[in-house]
Amino acid sequence: MHEDGQSGEERAVSPEPAQGVDQPGFLALERELTVLLRRARASQGEMARAVHPDLEPSAYGLLVRLDECGRQRATELAAYIGVGKATMSRQLRALEELGLVAREPDPADGRAWLIALTQEGHARVRRVREARRARYAGRLADWDPAEVTELARLLNQLNRGMEK
Repeated sequence: MHEDGQSGEERAVSPEPAQGVDQPGFLALERELTVLLRRARASQGEMARAVHPDLEPSAYGLLVRLDECGRQRATELAAYIGVGKATMSRQLRALEELGLVAREPDPADGRAWLIALTQEGHARVRRVREARRARYAGRLADWDPAEVTELARLLNQLNRGMEK
């Protein structure tokens, strides 16, 4: 055993830094993403509270996913969000108790359930999302619309790359 309590075989070997990671572009990317993610976490908490004062910030993404994609199985939601079944069950139970989502039998498989926004959940999520887009529009009012579209395209490309 080593001092860290792991045998030599179990200890992870630190990979060598990829070539070019010290380039100014990657340093700036790391810095700007750190700021963006910190602000996004704070904003997610605000949006969650705007939907319902007792809503956990982490559950806001579930509501947005259901708003965009419609009803889904809990396993699909868990895979999309990147959490386990137990965490997803706990979050869905809390959302049900708040009256924001409901379970309904899956017509394709009587043993499974689909999760959907309730009318109240849909109305609350839509109101918060519209306010959020209005805030973006106000803060980016001096941007050229093509720049906003390009930013959205690049963020989409970054998100797709992160899925790999």
